[in-house]
Amino acid sequence: MPEQDTNPDHNHPTDTLNLFDSPAVYAADRREVTTRDLPSRTDPVVAPGSFVIGGPIGLHAVVGRGRTWTPVRVLMLIALVFLALGWYTKAGCLQQGPNADTGVMGLDWDNHRQYTAMCYADTIPLYGAERLDEGAFPYKKSWYEDDGAGGQQQRFMEYPVLTGVFMYAAAQSAQGWEWAHENWGVPGALDVVLFFNLVALGLALCWLVTIWATALTAQRRVWAAALAAASPLVVVHIFTNFDAIAIAALSVAMLAWSRRNPWLTGIFLGIGMSAKLYPALLLIPLLVLCLRAGKVRDFGVTAALTAATWLVINLPIMITHYRGWTEFFRYNSDRGTDPDTLFNVISEITGYQWGNEPGQAPALLNAISMGLFVLVALALVFIGFHAPMRPRLAQLMFLTVAGFLLVNKVWSPQYSLWLVPLAVLALPHTRILLGWMLIDALVWVPRMMWYLFKETGDGLPEQWFLSMVVIRDLAVIGLCVMVIWQIYHPVKDLVRRGRGWRAIVVDDPGGGVLDNAPDRMPWPREATKTPVRETDPPTEAFEAVVRV
Repeated sequence: MPEQDTNPDHNHPTDTLNLFDSPAVYAADRREVTTRDLPSRTDPVVAPGSFVIGGPIGLHAVVGRGRTWTPVRVLMLIALVFLALGWYTKAGCLQQGPNADTGVMGLDWDNHRQYTAMCYADTIPLYGAERLDEGAFPYKKSWYEDDGAGGQQQRFMEYPVLTGVFMYAAAQSAQGWEWAHENWGVPGALDVVLFFNLVALGLALCWLVTIWATALTAQRRVWAAALAAASPLVVVHIFTNFDAIAIAALSVAMLAWSRRNPWLTGIFLGIGMSAKLYPALLLIPLLVLCLRAGKVRDFGVTAALTAATWLVINLPIMITHYRGWTEFFRYNSDRGTDPDTLFNVISEITGYQWGNEPGQAPALLNAISMGLFVLVALALVFIGFHAPMRPRLAQLMFLTVAGFLLVNKVWSPQYSLWLVPLAVLALPHTRILLGWMLIDALVWVPRMMWYLFKETGDGLPEQWFLSMVVIRDLAVIGLCVMVIWQIYHPVKDLVRRGRGWRAIVVDDPGGGVLDNAPDRMPWPREATKTPVRETDPPTEAFEAVVRV
């Protein structure tokens, strides 16, 4: 056995080697996102699931330096997968076949395929119902329908201007494709199928914008947007109607507000209102929070730009086709209760019809619905001013939209998508949100089976559908209760929470000018225990470096 060398003068190579030196040259930019939430360590659902791909991120891993697989790009990939699944759920209704009587090729909806395959989407029948297949401009073209009382009602395009123009552009593109098929030999299909696919492409792009804006608004909790990208509601409803346009505009408006840009916020709110009126609801929580923070001027800029943008988009149609432009307001005023609402549940239980006489506007129903929403708005004003710490914008906005849906006379199935990006910003609890989304998505099954039951006697009676509606509404109410509880217990808010359960390190990452603004209470109130705030919060918590 060789003797051990004990001579201190004989230095081994490892004696002078620094084992902690990097084998490569250090990067010039050594910044990392030290405050980003890491779901593989903190989320009770993601953390166990991460072992499928090797386990949670390492304790010494450098976060925020990836050049290829950045969070936003990964979220886009997830969103594309679920958008593809969403198209696949509607593909059954795109099947083509010859008509049994005429032999002309058309959509094969025989044996009520749209219900049995659960692939129904408004975007398919609206191509003919809104006379888009005739090529006429929507707000100029009119037709007559039975008003339910033995008379005739003149009808126009029933959607707001931006949505109507989008539908018209998709229809014209589909018909242009058909012309190219007939003259140039490009692959062809039924014009209604081409219309649906072009609409789906536009809506998919809008949803990608939504995920992008939501991820950047979430800042250090960027991975919360994965709940929106992978939502079951996307699979079921993203292509059911045209709501993704307004959702994208509202999401960008909230991103602009978080970047302290009230001008751009107002512009995108006006764009969203031109596609669907609900983005205007953002002005309610903005007003409350700006009053409490003393930022009324910023609210005024946003409100003025919202009204100006909406007017600029709508004015050409208002001037040239005023009667067609007013159809959206007339139609929504005259329509009765939607099957998915609590009003319909009460009607089925009690037999009371809320004044839904055929051919007449349901004045009582409109008044009750509006009155209930006024009460919801007053409750939100009270919460916004009474909470011990100024609520986050996403929290109040979620409560506003959820309250509007719960008391509104119409809750179309795709309206649930309105809540998805707001929910992940207001309440980023994976198990709770996934549970609600699954319940809401499953309402589609008894709804389709009830329609089948009405047509053929097969399927499920209405009681199954109404039971799921009640369960869905209870789930949404439960989310609202949790959001309100966290507003009054801000140390339990995951968005605000720091390294410990008793520490608050951020105010409102999506609050823009409201973030870290003075908290001015509008009236005297009893003293409450001030939430514990870390004495030296990391600067990154307020700057939130997110590479895209």
